[in-house]
Amino acid sequence: MARPRTYETEGVVLRQMPLGEADRILTLFTPDRGKLRVVAKGVRRPKSRLAGHLEPLTRARVSVREGRSLDHVGEAETLRSYRRLREDLKLVSKGIYLADLIDSFTVDQSPSTALFDVLVGSLAWLESASGVEEALRYFEVQLLHVSGFGPELRNCVECRSALKPSPYGFCAAAGGILCAGCGASAKGSLIPLSVNAIKLLRFFQREPPAAVAGFVAPSRVLQEAAWALRGHITYVLERDLKSARFMNLVAAAAPRRKPIAI
Repeated sequence: MARPRTYETEGVVLRQMPLGEADRILTLFTPDRGKLRVVAKGVRRPKSRLAGHLEPLTRARVSVREGRSLDHVGEAETLRSYRRLREDLKLVSKGIYLADLIDSFTVDQSPSTALFDVLVGSLAWLESASGVEEALRYFEVQLLHVSGFGPELRNCVECRSALKPSPYGFCAAAGGILCAGCGASAKGSLIPLSVNAIKLLRFFQREPPAAVAGFVAPSRVLQEAAWALRGHITYVLERDLKSARFMNLVAAAAPRRKPIAI
């Protein structure tokens, strides 16, 4: 009888679920194997050597043994804990939102190095606590683009005419921006986008993570982009994400800073 095959990979722990008294089922997102659901046996025991390496939002290298239904984690080593992110409720709520988006938009064992790079880059960006909302918007834009659900931002999604610099309406049901003429007869609701909000979305769509890390945009422009992207994501998934609601609750409860005049 052939021995179970063992393989090594690295991944980010997206979520975990209890299994029995001492085990957990983990969802990992890896660059070479895509999304994996694996069992970590004994990880809930106090003396488990695996537990600290397999917390949600941890990037780890794992050794995995193939199983009949689910594979089993044999060894794990932390590559990056994102400790500062995980110790801040406001930041961790946003990290959980990113993990939920990855889980919702991907299928098992469908690798995407590009999406993995965007995930780890965005988690590092969040951990820096600089340009947090920018990191979220960039991740949303890139996730939609890589997954094949990216909105049309350069031409009217209906008549295909090139969009000149001007405010327009974003329609999630149509899949992008509508020109003034098509927007007047749109069947779905329109989300207004200023010229700067459209420029921001296009910038995030075309640039790699290294080019945008640390980028800061005006809060009102980020808010416009957030409304459009959240509407588009909800339309594609046909549901609201619980993680998005949790993130909003945490943000609403946090002390507000005085707005900066720009």
